[in-house]
Amino acid sequence: MPRIIGVDIPGGKRIDIALRYVYGLGPTNSLAILSKAKIDPSVRAKDLSEQQLSQIVHAIQDGKYVIEGDLRREIGLNLKRLQGIKCYRGIRHLRSLPVRGQRTQTNARTRKGPRKTVGVQRNPNAKTGIH
Repeated sequence: MPRIIGVDIPGGKRIDIALRYVYGLGPTNSLAILSKAKIDPSVRAKDLSEQQLSQIVHAIQDGKYVIEGDLRREIGLNLKRLQGIKCYRGIRHLRSLPVRGQRTQTNARTRKGPRKTVGVQRNPNAKTGIH
């Protein structure tokens, strides 16, 4: 398993697919990095030499891509800022509700989690209609 910037990428996959395992790199960025490093995207990750791996790392650092920990931190700080100023989006994040205007009366189960059924508890001491 080759390592790129502290991330193990799967050796059996093509390098253009394997680069997507780095948080913050998608299909477009991975192809751009490979073209800058002059590496064929169809090569398997396990077949890359150390020099080719260092070319990929160099291309990522030169491209000034925000990836892994820096990107996670930036996203977290953005959410904290929204919650701190108590704007609509921040409040929706706090309450674990959909942020982008979706309906919540039905659906929204991914965001709200599984249903919490609320039932009525019968009182065992209650009078029944039978004398």
